[in-house]
Amino acid sequence: MKLLVTGGAGFIGSAVVRLAVARGYDVVNLDALTYAGSLTNVASVADAPGYVFEKADIRDRPALARIFADHAPEAVMHLAAESHVDRSIDGPAAFIETNVTGTMNLLEAARAHWDETGRPERFRFHHISTDEVFGSLGPEGQFTEDTPYDPRSPYSASKAASDHLVRAWHETYGLPVVLTNCSNNYGPYHFPEKLIPVAILAALEGRPIPVYGRGENVRDWLYVEDHADALLTVLERGAVGRSYNIGGENEARNIDLVRTICRLLDARRPEAAPHDRLIEFVDDRPGHDLRYAIDPSRIREELGWQPSVTLDDGLAKTVDWFLANESWWALLRAVAAERRGTKA
Repeated sequence: MKLLVTGGAGFIGSAVVRLAVARGYDVVNLDALTYAGSLTNVASVADAPGYVFEKADIRDRPALARIFADHAPEAVMHLAAESHVDRSIDGPAAFIETNVTGTMNLLEAARAHWDETGRPERFRFHHISTDEVFGSLGPEGQFTEDTPYDPRSPYSASKAASDHLVRAWHETYGLPVVLTNCSNNYGPYHFPEKLIPVAILAALEGRPIPVYGRGENVRDWLYVEDHADALLTVLERGAVGRSYNIGGENEARNIDLVRTICRLLDARRPEAAPHDRLIEFVDDRPGHDLRYAIDPSRIREELGWQPSVTLDDGLAKTVDWFLANESWWALLRAVAAERRGTKA
């Protein structure tokens, strides 16, 4: 299968590209190489047979038409997105332009290609989204695929809108789509403005580790390579028109997550221990959802997928990767957004 991956130089997209190439897919990697994308993330497969990189922006309709015409993909995995909540608070327009208008452009390019090639039954448009579209949970319960949408930030609102567009293109035009909503990802190549890499790098450098509020917010953490495996599983075997929630089954409070990272660094850099002395609580951001948790029953029961990496093992792997790859993250630090609270 020839697979077009949008955002394939980003964190999750590059994990998908690396795994898809390893499994024998021909891969067209479409990425605009904005601040969060780096070809270093896919350097290990750059010379692989059947791998092609196309620098393009999903907001550019003519570029998308050319790429579909040149490469004739049999499936699309749409991961290109603006994804940092803090940036969406400061500048929401970019999130609407990319996540909403860009998704519409890609849907139209895919639909035109699907029509022109005779509407092949095998074609798939796989849209990758987030659990943040469901809003915030209390202490109990989990998001299911039937949970009503309740986005609470410009980022999650833009992703909710893109989800609705994908469903509408399926219902209106018959485009064969599948959708997935995932929990928080972490692992190698995680861009250094998100919580886990921020905590690792601040601790390594002896700087304050910023934690929003009192660190009581709970997230379900999904190791990125597990996520890539789940996405290919849904692409290959998911039912057309169906959505699947992908969770790591690893819930943790932010403060507990950061303290675990500190303990891992204490063992690896004992001369700077204890690293948890660097934790600093900062003003919370507006619209900060209390808790996310995913019920992954559908993907487990229908497709036989479940996560393989525990949070303890995944955090250890992630810390070790960052310790071994300073040359990667040092280049990106200058463009990573400062993690800070913003009072409503």
